[in-house]
Amino acid sequence: MKYLACLAFLIAPLLANAQYPEKPIHMILPYSSGGGADVIGRPLANELTKILGKTVFAENRGGASGNIAMEYVANSPPDGYTIILMLTAQAAVNNTLFKDSKVDAIKDFEPISLIAKAPYFLAVNPSVPAKNVQEFIALVRNNPGKYSYASTGNGSGTHLSMVLLKSIAQLDILHVAYKGGGGAYTDLLSGQVDASFVGAGSAKGFIQNGQIRLLAVTTPLRSPIYPDVPTLAESGVTGYSSEVWYALYAPKGTPPAIIKKLNSAVLVALKSPQLKERYVADSIQTIGSTPDDLTAFTKSERTKWAQMVGRIGSANE
Repeated sequence: MKYLACLAFLIAPLLANAQYPEKPIHMILPYSSGGGADVIGRPLANELTKILGKTVFAENRGGASGNIAMEYVANSPPDGYTIILMLTAQAAVNNTLFKDSKVDAIKDFEPISLIAKAPYFLAVNPSVPAKNVQEFIALVRNNPGKYSYASTGNGSGTHLSMVLLKSIAQLDILHVAYKGGGGAYTDLLSGQVDASFVGAGSAKGFIQNGQIRLLAVTTPLRSPIYPDVPTLAESGVTGYSSEVWYALYAPKGTPPAIIKKLNSAVLVALKSPQLKERYVADSIQTIGSTPDDLTAFTKSERTKWAQMVGRIGSANE
């Protein structure tokens, strides 16, 4: 009887994992609605719902540059029912930038898969009298401290992309940080801030309606959906290159069998013609990876961004 009881105790978790998922899964997005996390996360959640047979909810929890969302997920039960979509900022920047950070993407989470990467575009409000990057640089240089830019949070990709531009071009421009893309776009469209780095997907409607003007793309090659928009490098900002990437994680201690099932589901989702078509239309490149490859990639990205993080002395940088 003792042997059977012990065997049942050992087998129970395996059976539970085999039946996973038995209820809805919550995918936490670390920014308020209206930004790139929504553009990536919501279509992915829809595909995972089809594959896993249970609803995957995409839930926004913005604030503190994604640390609020990270802490929430890190403290959730490690049962596979609460996962998080992290961006470059949360996975590779925050634990270096915020010395009092309570969570670490590598130490406190189980990697599932790298999802995708995408460029940013330097955009300005139409009232800004600059039609290209060189005119924008000259305008800001000749008016130090007069112009401002929006970011989706201190240490976010939109923030670091401008820090990199400021570093290369020697610009004095005021940083205004928001909890996500929604607030940043609202003030960019109204002219409360003059510029921002934006994602092609989240800004598509504003671009098409002429509410913002694109000056350049951050990647070494032009975007196929906006081929007339030059790169920052070919616009005279030599050596400039920046992009945002997205990856999926679960709380530390989530059983390997569940991580494996989630990873397999993600890889199938990323091959979906509907998802790929949706992503390509927003200049997003699907990737997919093993959990181990995601960990190695995250470590390399932390090294890459460490020097730029060191330049951020305050939220105004």
